[in-house]
Amino acid sequence: MVTTKAVTKKAPFSRRVVDHVTDELVNVLSTGETFEFKALFSKVFEGLKLKNAVSGGEEMLRLRSYEKILKLTNCGLVKKVGKTYRALEGIESASSAHRLARLDSAILAAAQAKA
Repeated sequence: MVTTKAVTKKAPFSRRVVDHVTDELVNVLSTGETFEFKALFSKVFEGLKLKNAVSGGEEMLRLRSYEKILKLTNCGLVKKVGKTYRALEGIESASSAHRLARLDSAILAAAQAKA
C-alpha cells in the first residue's frame, strides 16, 4: 500500500516594501516633460538624495534606474522615442502606494472569501 502525503501549496511571497527608485521615476516623469536618460537620472538621483534613500553607490543606482525605466516602458506606462522617455497615462499606477493598496485589497478580499 502506497501512502502519499498531501502537499499544500503556499502562496507566493510578495515583497511589500516601498520601491523608492520607481516612486522617484514616477514623480519625475509625471510632470509631463520628456527626458533623456541622463537628465532623468540626475533628477531621480537628486530626489533620492533628498529623501536619504541612496544606497549602493551612484553607478548601481544608475543601473537600477535603467532597469526600472525599461520595465515601465515594457508595461506601456512610459514611451521611449529615440533616446527620450515620456510618461503615458496611468504612470501613477506604478508607484509603491498604488501597488501596495492593490495588494492590500487583494489580501482583504481573500480573507473575506475564507470567512
